[in-house]
Amino acid sequence: MRIRQGKLRLQKWYVPLSDKEKKKITRELVQTVLARKPKMCSFLEWRDLKIVYKRYASLYFCCATEGQDNELITLEIIHRYVELLDKYFGSVCELDIIFNFEKAYFILDEFLLGGEAQETSKKNVLKAIEQADLLQENEMGLFYALLAAVSTLN
Repeated sequence: MRIRQGKLRLQKWYVPLSDKEKKKITRELVQTVLARKPKMCSFLEWRDLKIVYKRYASLYFCCATEGQDNELITLEIIHRYVELLDKYFGSVCELDIIFNFEKAYFILDEFLLGGEAQETSKKNVLKAIEQADLLQENEMGLFYALLAAVSTLN
């Protein structure tokens, strides 16, 4: 995910590449996507890959897919991810991504596995995220209770 200035907020790689190669690819793709006019198609050929991107407000979501992958399904996956972010954050914005990047990654990991959609139901993904949030809250509550008990002993 990128904003208009090309600042990377989230990235997920499903093939092993060196950091140098990732930076080079990122730089090239940012320049290519940001240089395109708003009315242009959201699909483009790049090297031996297809790039599928979609702009939501000032955020760009980009996916690089192999030649045989369906661009429209990839576009729908991007849209579904944004819908999940919107549901979780309540109209997601860049600041939500910046300050809650671990949740944005968690949502992505609940939705995609190895670059493939593992759960297509928004309801099921959101339910899994809600359960993880409850578990985290319970663990933090237990931690604070133990901390309070230890401090009263001292």
